[in-house]
Amino acid sequence: MKQLTRMAMLTAIALTIFLVEAQIPPLLPVAGVKPGLSNIVTVYAVFALGPGEAAGILTGRVILGAVFSGQPSSLMYSAAGGALALGTTVLLRRLLAKNQRWIAGCAGGVMHNLGQLAVAIWVTRTPALISYLPVLVAAGLVAGLFTGLAAQALLARLPTGGK
Repeated sequence: MKQLTRMAMLTAIALTIFLVEAQIPPLLPVAGVKPGLSNIVTVYAVFALGPGEAAGILTGRVILGAVFSGQPSSLMYSAAGGALALGTTVLLRRLLAKNQRWIAGCAGGVMHNLGQLAVAIWVTRTPALISYLPVLVAAGLVAGLFTGLAAQALLARLPTGGK
């Protein structure tokens, strides 16, 4: 019961961050480029709770985010980006030392943007969107660096459940 409560709380935090961030005007004139601050919770959850629990938190945030934001089409983009970022973070989980966990944020940020770009190309049937790749990789690295460092700071200060 304690674990379920913790997961629900983290889902609510991630959803709140997501909804607040959705109200911020775009930082760059490229669709989809935003800080992705709710990913701090995902990176934290992978290392603190485990991959399954993090997947549950991410799934809840993605579904509820699409419902509460009134943008059901965002479900595909968020799910693809989130799944790639989560998968990358899970793969890096056993490879990174405690002081290197921020790297998972960088890798996850890039993979998140790649997932969203793949969905955009598929949905619009516009392969030329690949031209956005350099901007999206750079944006993913910068945003991922911030989210990774923030998650690493949380991991150092909050209980991790022994994972």
